[in-house]
Amino acid sequence: MTEKRTVNFVVNGDKESRETETDQTLLKFIREELYLTGTKGGCEIGECGACTVLLDGKPVNSCLILAVELDGKDLVTIEGLSKNGEMDRIQKAFIDHAAFQCGYCTPGMIMAARALLDRNHSPTDEDINEALSGNLCRCGAYQEIREAIKASSKQ
Repeated sequence: MTEKRTVNFVVNGDKESRETETDQTLLKFIREELYLTGTKGGCEIGECGACTVLLDGKPVNSCLILAVELDGKDLVTIEGLSKNGEMDRIQKAFIDHAAFQCGYCTPGMIMAARALLDRNHSPTDEDINEALSGNLCRCGAYQEIREAIKASSKQ
C-alpha cells in the first residue's frame, strides 16, 4: 500500500494544498492531479527535457522529482507563463521564429529558456547551448530555438 502525504505549494501563482502518493513523480502529479497537460512526458529518465518545469525558479526534469518534494515550493509550468491572456515574450519569439516543428519538446525548451533569461538577460550562444543541453529536439529546430531566445532577450 502506497503512503500518501499532503503537500502545500504554489503553482503558477496560486496556492494549493493536495494529497499525493509518496512515490508519484512530479510529472504525473502535474498532468494527472493538477490537469496541466502542457508539461510533456518523454523519456521519463531525465534525458530529453520535455518535462522541464521551474521549481523555485530553477529548471528541473519533473520526471525525476517526487511530487512530495513540491512541499513549500513554487512551481511554474508552461501554462503559468501567460499573464492576463498574453503569452510570455519567449513564447511569442518561438512562434515568430518558427522554433518548433512537431512541438513536443517546445514546452520544455521554453521553460529552460525562460529560466536562462531570468538569470541572464543577454545570453551568448554558449550560454544558450548550455541552458538547453538537457533538452532534445528530435526535429532539429535548434537554430530557430537559439534565434528565438536571442530575439526575446533583446525585448
